[in-house]
Amino acid sequence: MKRYEELAETLATDIRNGSLPPGTRMPSIRKTVAQYGVSPSTAFQAYYRLEERGLVRARERSGYYVAGPARRTLPQPQVRPSRQVSTEVDISNLVFSVLEGARDRQLVQFGSAFPSPELFPWDRLGKSLARAGRALDPWYSVNDLPPGNTALRRQIGLRYLGAGAPQPTDDLIVTNGALEALNLCLMAVTQPGDVVAIESPGFYAALQALERLRLKAVEIPVDPVEGIDLGALDAALARHPVKACWFMTQFQNPMGASMPEDKKKALVALLARHQVPLIEDDVYGELYFGSRCPLPAKAFDTQGLVMHCSSFSKTLSPGFRIGWVAPGRFGEAIQRLKLMTTLSAGVPTQLALAEYLQHGGYDKHLRRLRHVLEMQQGQMIDAIGRHFPEDVRVSRPDGGYFLWVEFATGFDALALHRAALAHGIGIAPGPMFSARQGYRNCIRLNYGHLWNDEAEAAIGKLGELARAQSAA
Repeated sequence: MKRYEELAETLATDIRNGSLPPGTRMPSIRKTVAQYGVSPSTAFQAYYRLEERGLVRARERSGYYVAGPARRTLPQPQVRPSRQVSTEVDISNLVFSVLEGARDRQLVQFGSAFPSPELFPWDRLGKSLARAGRALDPWYSVNDLPPGNTALRRQIGLRYLGAGAPQPTDDLIVTNGALEALNLCLMAVTQPGDVVAIESPGFYAALQALERLRLKAVEIPVDPVEGIDLGALDAALARHPVKACWFMTQFQNPMGASMPEDKKKALVALLARHQVPLIEDDVYGELYFGSRCPLPAKAFDTQGLVMHCSSFSKTLSPGFRIGWVAPGRFGEAIQRLKLMTTLSAGVPTQLALAEYLQHGGYDKHLRRLRHVLEMQQGQMIDAIGRHFPEDVRVSRPDGGYFLWVEFATGFDALALHRAALAHGIGIAPGPMFSARQGYRNCIRLNYGHLWNDEAEAAIGKLGELARAQSAA
């Protein structure tokens, strides 16, 4: 990384953590030069980079200012106390009813699980798909059975290597999106009636998978900044016969929390002592706002207990439905389950992604995508601060594209969901992220769609509806 990029990232961190709040004047070039021991050219380049990312704005004859007007500081959501009980899961009807609205393209999609399609390089992907079609081998239906296309697995292996968490390429298994990888991992290590530790709040598809496989959930609280409560997990492992854990260690859905690397290492060590497998859902790992890709828990696994799952659906192409798993010691079982269920992931899309990863400028696309998401997060938080009730709490993740919003106790997120739909706005209410359908005063908002006047107006209307409910 060049010196100006390092300086830009240092200043960006101060902006993200609130040390330099919106509306604040940035240090002058002269002061920056003196403070950081850089040249004026380096300081100017760093400010230009911050301006490109939408984090600062230049004012004529006045210098640079943190983007956005000065606003009140919004506190983080609170951690809910642990409830050390296993729970039967019955969540699908609620999830299906909420997700039905996501099909309506007229809605403002704050409740969506994906970023805007406008952020993906469709033209370049189309060229890769066309080249893949011309390069199809007549024997592809046999050659690319699980574990999957060799060229694609090689490219995925290179990304692990570049992130500092090398994995044997031959072990990687290509799947129909990350959700299939996660479900196959769960099937490989559990039987009906088993107990699985999940996050609270947690990803609703994990809850649905437990419900479908007739598994019980024990919910582990998530801190909005540092992720899973390891003390609560340790207690749950002592109290329940936990057969597996399904956790998002980075930019967790819905809260956005990321475990520090020392905590990920401690998580892996704790599970190793109990010989409990970890299904690591890491679909947002490359959407970080910092200077480097954070290491997943898989990087600290020495016993093959961590099954690391990811995909290109959140970063490149949702419709291609290509994911994978680095399966640890469970590779044979997962590969057989893949053959027994869906046989193979789409071969043309595997070939297309392999070609794109090799020649299409994926890292350049990711840098642009991260910058847009970081800018849009700031715009949404700023709008929430201006429009929502005074006692609202909001997460501030270092990546991904979700905000977790907590209202006062007694607030009805499902009522807000219904009212918002009537005004053409989709949100994801808190109860769909809990086996017990808790978090009734919380919602998840997606800032991955382009920020414009319509989005600003929608946040204003949500704030109006929330204030009216709070005052009732």
